[in-house]
Amino acid sequence: MSMPLPLRALFGFIAAAFAVLIFHQGMWALLHALDLPGLQMPRAYPMGGVAPFGVPRVLNLCFWGGLYGIVFGIAAPWLKGPMWLNGLALGIIASLVGMFVVAVIKGNPIGGGWVLTNWVRGFLINGAWGIGVGIIFPLLVPRSLARA
Repeated sequence: MSMPLPLRALFGFIAAAFAVLIFHQGMWALLHALDLPGLQMPRAYPMGGVAPFGVPRVLNLCFWGGLYGIVFGIAAPWLKGPMWLNGLALGIIASLVGMFVVAVIKGNPIGGGWVLTNWVRGFLINGAWGIGVGIIFPLLVPRSLARA
């Protein structure tokens, strides 16, 4: 028995949105608490509005993370290896897209301005999120159905 593609996509979205709230923001909070030189972060769970609709930033992050989760859910049947490792790859991809595509769209410096600490911060936060997607998704979808 296989799970319909739209259902896998939905569970991918849900897993990724929850991973933002738990893993992404958890790493963000850890970096804030550690206050390491060059890796400083404001408080986690930012509620400031994001243009154009004024949606709280943390919900905006959940939405965009969820879109990546849809792709993860759709691709799940073809992913090899542990799901957490596949999730880590997703987090790395999301970081690279953020630094090289989203940055251009927003008029920000490409590649995080080529500052190493920006790369480290991005990979830590998005890597933690991706691992979270890889942990949460199989909890929502039995592996036998997710990969069938």
